[in-house]
Amino acid sequence: MQIHRNLDQLPEFRNAVVTIGTFDGVHAGHRQIIDELIREARSVNGETVIITFHPHPRKVVTSAILGVRLINTPEEKLELLEQLGIDHVVVVPFTDAFANQSAEDYVENFLVKRFHPHTVIIGYDHRFGKERKGDYRLLEQLAPRFGYQLREIPKHILDEIAISSTRIREALLEGRVSIADKLLGYDFFFSGVVVHGDKLGRELGYPTANIHVPDEEKIIPGNGIYAVYAALTHGEPASSRLKGMMSIGFRPTVDGKRRVIEVNLFDFNQDIYGKTIRIFIKKYLREEIKFDSLEALVKQIDQDKIDSLNIL
Repeated sequence: MQIHRNLDQLPEFRNAVVTIGTFDGVHAGHRQIIDELIREARSVNGETVIITFHPHPRKVVTSAILGVRLINTPEEKLELLEQLGIDHVVVVPFTDAFANQSAEDYVENFLVKRFHPHTVIIGYDHRFGKERKGDYRLLEQLAPRFGYQLREIPKHILDEIAISSTRIREALLEGRVSIADKLLGYDFFFSGVVVHGDKLGRELGYPTANIHVPDEEKIIPGNGIYAVYAALTHGEPASSRLKGMMSIGFRPTVDGKRRVIEVNLFDFNQDIYGKTIRIFIKKYLREEIKFDSLEALVKQIDQDKIDSLNIL
């Protein structure tokens, strides 16, 4: 898959079959569109082209994004799209100037001039251009002039995508990982850098890797204890991932003051400070609670490990 970030250096796509969207989560609903994109491209001996944006358009045109977390980081999204066999992804810098071009300019000077699309696959509710005046109807009107084919994504698929994205975010924040994973079509994951903590876990017999997630927009599941897998290298096969358990929360038993992510990896004792680790969440085990003593906490952690191993 080729990734393009400079609109002035795009290649000449062969019979480009294009779709446009944020594709956050690249979940099961999105994959219906991607499957159609691939089928259409094959039928015309063309290349699949996904146009997406960074930063998220709502972050530029409204402040609503401040209360939203994204299922994927930009890098994760590209990785998932590559796995699906997309030929090209164009990451368009979303700026005020881009958002404020007229809808007609968007079609002629962006979509047609940059991509020369053979076919555009788009939803009936897609909006573009200044004040979001551009829509499917305008693309339909301009299709004969610019010579592209137009395919509409059915309403029921778009509704499914919107509902799924909302349900995935809600499920993750509530710790209902199994529901999120089913809608995603894969295990939810996140990556972070292993940083130094207070070493309390080591004293309790369960040393933990404290994880800092650098992307502030990445959604992190709700507080609680989880059974997880961990990968220490990019592209590591699932069969070689480490088993473990994770705690997200404020550690009330020791009067924690800030929210932390800690992972205990089973049968592992390497020094991984400063390294990036990827966590795949399998199941929510229990809520975070305050214990009367450290001994009671350790007893529960012992049980958490047993429960995690049974799941993993």
